[in-house]
Amino acid sequence: MRLSHLLSSLLVSAVTTLATTGVHAADVTVRLLHIDQNPAVNAFYNDVARRFEASRPGVKVEIQSLENESFKKKVTTLLQSPDKPNILYSWGGGVLREQVKAGVLQDLSAPMNAQWKDRFLPAAVQAYDVDGKLYGVPLRMSVVGFFYNKDLFAKAGVDGNAIKTWDDLLAGVKKLQAAGITPLVVGGGDKWPLSLYWSHLAMRTGGRPALDSAMRGEGKGFASEPFVRSGDLFKQLVDLKPFQPGFLAANNAQASGQFGDGKAAMILTLNVVLNVMKDNAADKQGLPDDKIGWLPFPTVAGGKGNPGDVMGNLNGWIVTKDSPKETVEFLRFFSEADNQRVAAEKGLYIPPVTESMKAISRPLLQQTLQSVKQSQLVQVNFDQALGPLAGAVVNDMASNIAAGRTSPADAANAIQQAWRRAASN
Repeated sequence: MRLSHLLSSLLVSAVTTLATTGVHAADVTVRLLHIDQNPAVNAFYNDVARRFEASRPGVKVEIQSLENESFKKKVTTLLQSPDKPNILYSWGGGVLREQVKAGVLQDLSAPMNAQWKDRFLPAAVQAYDVDGKLYGVPLRMSVVGFFYNKDLFAKAGVDGNAIKTWDDLLAGVKKLQAAGITPLVVGGGDKWPLSLYWSHLAMRTGGRPALDSAMRGEGKGFASEPFVRSGDLFKQLVDLKPFQPGFLAANNAQASGQFGDGKAAMILTLNVVLNVMKDNAADKQGLPDDKIGWLPFPTVAGGKGNPGDVMGNLNGWIVTKDSPKETVEFLRFFSEADNQRVAAEKGLYIPPVTESMKAISRPLLQQTLQSVKQSQLVQVNFDQALGPLAGAVVNDMASNIAAGRTSPADAANAIQQAWRRAASN
């Protein structure tokens, strides 16, 4: 009788425990790895995690970060590790496709199609579609353009609003130099900031049709005229020596800090520079928003690309294979409109959650968002769109043109050869 009574008591206790704690009674840890170094963004991520934990007894969310370039170098190894994170930051594009091919990611189609994807802009969701299956959850939109120092422009007599064409930009560079001002700052050591020039010029000269044709392997591909011309136009700028001393060794964080310190008039980069600039400026403040102007990448004479098309990133989260179900539950919670509205209100980034975007009040973010709304295409940066092999060569060739080590024609041919090798794998 005593044994029967003991078993009965244990059963009652177990049922009571499950009723109290729900299905999350077992301890579960969800590990997330991202690239944001900005303290305000990190505080936001951690706040969302703590509130999720409060609603899920027994569930712990661990959030860690790596610097952008360190993350890119380690992500492939991390995905193969038995201790891999459950959630990782992603740029989508060809790199995502390679990760899917390697079989290391979780297919999120079922939960996303269960009314979750309806929260986001369709283009953001499409960025994580690989052969009809969804492998990512949208996080933020980033748009590339020229951010400029209004005071330095005024000192040199340059009107930012009047820069519409590539020739206008070159003329502005010359006026800034004549006034003793460094026109442009760039993190050439990371290479991808230099590729933003070449890639943008390719979009302006040939547009999406030229890119699609090259990716299909038609004609000369990336060695065709639009891509050679983009290198020629980039060389026009390079020949003016517009960048800060030592630009080929500087990383993007350092260059952003120099812009924030007022040491150059312009920087071509993503709108996340507003956070990176502040973190790396000498005073940890950088330029106030009212001292910064923004202008979209200019058009080129005779270009076939749509002048309103923009280049940027549709960043998101990917989930590693065999992660616990609480991983998806956290991302669903993270992307709720009320949570992403906080990010929008604080001006941390542009969330692609349609209900949250309305809360963006920071003027510089509103400007970049408006350019997205007016565009027909948001082209993912080439180093991500073309995958790890060809994308790395795009970055290398842009750096080589900037350093005077490669001609535009040879650079285009090298990219074509890399794309051919990648396509054959």
